[in-house]
Amino acid sequence: MVHEASFASAMWRSYFLMAVLSAGTVEPVTAYSNGKVSVACEDMVPQHGYDTSLAPPPYSITVDTSTFSPSDNVTVSLQVASSNTTFFKGFLIEARDAGKLDSPAVGFFILTDPAESQLLQCGLNQIAGPVVSLRGATAVPSTAVSGQTPSPTALSTPFSSAGCGHSKSCLRDPVGCHPESDPRCFFLSFASDQEGSGVMFELSGPAEGYLSFALSLDKWMGNDDVYLCVNDGGRVTISAAYVSGRTPPELITEEDLWGRAWRFADGVIQCRFQRNILVPQGESRFNLNQSYFLFLTHGISHQGVIHRHDRQPLISTNQKAITGYPEDLVGSRSPLLLKFHGVLMLTVWMWMVSTAIIIVRHYKDCWPDTTLLGQKLWFQLHRTITVLAVVLTAVAFTLPFIYRMGWSKHAGSHPYIGCTVMALSVIQLIVGFLRPAPESPRRRIFNWVHLVTGTAGQILAVGCVFLGVAQQTLPLPSPWSSAVLTGWLLWIVLANLLLQIHSYRLRSRGNGNGEDKESLLFAQLERQQHKEVSKVKKMVLVVFVMGNTGFLAAFINAIANV
Repeated sequence: MVHEASFASAMWRSYFLMAVLSAGTVEPVTAYSNGKVSVACEDMVPQHGYDTSLAPPPYSITVDTSTFSPSDNVTVSLQVASSNTTFFKGFLIEARDAGKLDSPAVGFFILTDPAESQLLQCGLNQIAGPVVSLRGATAVPSTAVSGQTPSPTALSTPFSSAGCGHSKSCLRDPVGCHPESDPRCFFLSFASDQEGSGVMFELSGPAEGYLSFALSLDKWMGNDDVYLCVNDGGRVTISAAYVSGRTPPELITEEDLWGRAWRFADGVIQCRFQRNILVPQGESRFNLNQSYFLFLTHGISHQGVIHRHDRQPLISTNQKAITGYPEDLVGSRSPLLLKFHGVLMLTVWMWMVSTAIIIVRHYKDCWPDTTLLGQKLWFQLHRTITVLAVVLTAVAFTLPFIYRMGWSKHAGSHPYIGCTVMALSVIQLIVGFLRPAPESPRRRIFNWVHLVTGTAGQILAVGCVFLGVAQQTLPLPSPWSSAVLTGWLLWIVLANLLLQIHSYRLRSRGNGNGEDKESLLFAQLERQQHKEVSKVKKMVLVVFVMGNTGFLAAFINAIANV
């Protein structure tokens, strides 16, 4: 039985081809229904609980050449070594640097028969294996091939933003930053060459692990043309890849990449390469004479193997024709739906709810004779603001689910607390509509339920807001956002405390004068001063609302600039 695969080289140096084969025992094992035993990537042991066999391997691995040149494919054949009829239970083949066998797998395989074998993603590399899963294993080094491919050259100077919008298109974060002088600048530029057959890309940004950009037909990760600049022990490797979904990128051939150069200094990765505008039909990469959204992201890597980015990608606001006229592009790290989610939630809990609560607690006596639609003014204001707040909370609550098409798995406790706040808000609304008459014996129960539910909802909502401004999908500046939220919270506490002290002093003054003539004169004076006191409290309310508006406006401005 013979299996063949074509191996494409990705680096210079010699490579050992290593294989894992199964032993023919039948024992209870961990099942891999798709045959992709990803746990075996690092040490080539499938973790099925069997000891390594010391017997001679019952197979042989051969290659069709012992040397290679740039862009060559090496055909790898795996076959039974003995004359007896033997069938593989499974196999796993990797290529590794012959000088560092403990390093990650390198290069990638091209299957000659997808019905007999399949590819397994190991970091940035693809290794070959069968359609069935492994059951037990031996791992031995096999044959070696050697050769050289051109390595990227080192850049002597950093990239420059000169020419952005004139001779080349640029996407920058922060907007208008300069990679030659700002170490925090994330920078992507591209321009067509004079012959009109290729495009040169330049990528720069602060990252210890890797920088990456992608061309996408939409603003969702998946089915994207990806390019990676990965820090591998102080050197930067430049690779092309393809992302088929929310999965690690799959390396593809680098035949059309040339002029590769890199620089790594002071924690900033910079890389440059060129590629053809058009690619052969059937390849997964995109032609550059069309319009795409641009993604720019970064993350950590280990021994050249990348990990999931820990920050939301910068995504261009509009699609851009790669070979089109030069533009200075703008982008955002936060999706529009999540921006609306943040604005609505902050509007509800920073402005509306705090205003509704302060009115019901401290302003019942300010409009004793004023009614609106048959109800006292304070009650109508409180009820209207509260109902509107619940409606807007429900709208904002649905937006992340629409964006994610389901539950968010990387938002920590924020969505759980948010669901609790939503439930308490609905309960509070229902309880409010069931409010009994003041003389009803159930009124005391209503008052307690209304107080406890409202207070719990407000406390949880404040905690949820603090967690929300730290989400990577709405990357507000830190520690600015937490400091402003803390200032707003102190503002709420201070306003309520001052109004509470004011009410307490008025009650104490009215209760401490007895039923003598002096107290009657004081009561008359109190009634005369009531209108003046009411004016002062109304002015406090206006200042309070203006302060809330200022805090809210600061956050809306920050969200708009994300």
